[in-house]
Amino acid sequence: MCKIIAIANQKGGVGKTTTSINLAASLAVLEFKTLIVDADPQANSTSGIGFDPRTIKNSIYECIINEVPAKEAIQKTDTPNLDLLPAHIDLVGAEIEMINLHDREYKMKAVLEKVKKDYDFIIIDCSPSLGLITINALTGADSVIIPVQCEYFALEGLGKLLNTIKIVQNRLNPELQIEGILLTMYDVRLRLSNQVVEEVRSHFEDLVFQTIIARNTRLSEAPSFGVSVIMHDANSKGAINYLNLAREIIYKNGLSKENPADKTEVVK
Repeated sequence: MCKIIAIANQKGGVGKTTTSINLAASLAVLEFKTLIVDADPQANSTSGIGFDPRTIKNSIYECIINEVPAKEAIQKTDTPNLDLLPAHIDLVGAEIEMINLHDREYKMKAVLEKVKKDYDFIIIDCSPSLGLITINALTGADSVIIPVQCEYFALEGLGKLLNTIKIVQNRLNPELQIEGILLTMYDVRLRLSNQVVEEVRSHFEDLVFQTIIARNTRLSEAPSFGVSVIMHDANSKGAINYLNLAREIIYKNGLSKENPADKTEVVK
């Protein structure tokens, strides 16, 4: 059975795309058939996994607006078990074009419904906004991961996002759950990072993943090579962090009996 997970936070620069690419690649490396859906007009997941958005003929935009079958838009990546449903800049105009469409909040759900049987996981990279495309992603998803950076103003805007999730649960997708809050950009040397970890954990308790994504040079440079951090440097801290996150999600969804929280490396 396929699990659809949206990666969402209307705040920019919190690690949504980094998480989308590297979580999806980690699940694929762990032999789960995985699809990344790039639902951000900036198309960073598309370029970050090795495709030029300018050369993409069919994207999520064509699937939503022109009803092109998703299978005609999906691209195979160099990572085994990992496919991409790409984006390009036309997605910017999709929200305006969707305003008068019937069931406009369910368009992405309809697109994914036709391919979900081919995958174990579908990861949706949402745009840094709470617009109609993000609402579509939350309506089509089973759960949502919220990346939160270990920096000042970490919790800024989180209340608004949680309120939006509640509205989607009440009106559009009662099955939507919060998969977890993911702490990103952690720097072990900074007292601030540790304070943010404590604050978020005391605030949200069991909703917070055990795995924390540390700041890592390899993680930052991987997109410039058009690959995930696992393909770039499988032994880097960034690769290990995302593999641990993938294992935590696999365990949480009953697909593994091994609890990754038993391993000390998961926390750092």
